[in-house]
Amino acid sequence: MSKTALITGASRGLGAALAEALAPTHHIIAVGRTTGALEELDDRIQAKGGSATLAPMDVTNADAMAVLCRGIHDRWGSLDLWLHCAIHAAPLTPTDHIDSKDFDKSIAGNVTATARLISFVSPLLGANGQAVFFDDPRAGAKFFGSYGATKAAQIALATSWQAETAQIGPKVHIITPEPMPTATRGRFFPGEDRAALSDPATQAAAVLAQLSKNSAT
Repeated sequence: MSKTALITGASRGLGAALAEALAPTHHIIAVGRTTGALEELDDRIQAKGGSATLAPMDVTNADAMAVLCRGIHDRWGSLDLWLHCAIHAAPLTPTDHIDSKDFDKSIAGNVTATARLISFVSPLLGANGQAVFFDDPRAGAKFFGSYGATKAAQIALATSWQAETAQIGPKVHIITPEPMPTATRGRFFPGEDRAALSDPATQAAAVLAQLSKNSAT
């Protein structure tokens, strides 16, 4: 039986690239809000000889995440790997102009959903599983108030969990990928030369290499 990998935020970008990179060795449980993009990902995974379970869900929906994790338990009993790529990227704006609805969405998507998922997924990972979070340090940068604050809070949660589980598992990794031409970055830097950025597939390979190295230490 192949290993299992849950990828939250698998529709596009790094999440999709990681799903494809892991497909030869893992059954992929791909969570994302865009059904069409997940179906296209499934086609690419199948073309590599892999298999996937598609979960077109919003990570901020507590009931949906509970059903998802219960389904993983009932079908596979456990998880080997969780990669959390889901993020809400609020528009850049001066801090005194932050829209309250955008800020609420940032908290829900980047902080509350992460805390909830950690509590849901941790029992599935057990002592031997691994979780991966992706840092993008923008805290304190001008115009990044909403994203920077909530992304920092997300990583603070992950760092606490990492410290708490260092001796007992699961093993928690926090990795900072190089800039990629994703939709999220495009919203932040619309005039940027995207040709100079790293391809998501290249970064996915680098992430898995670093994960393997970290797991050996």
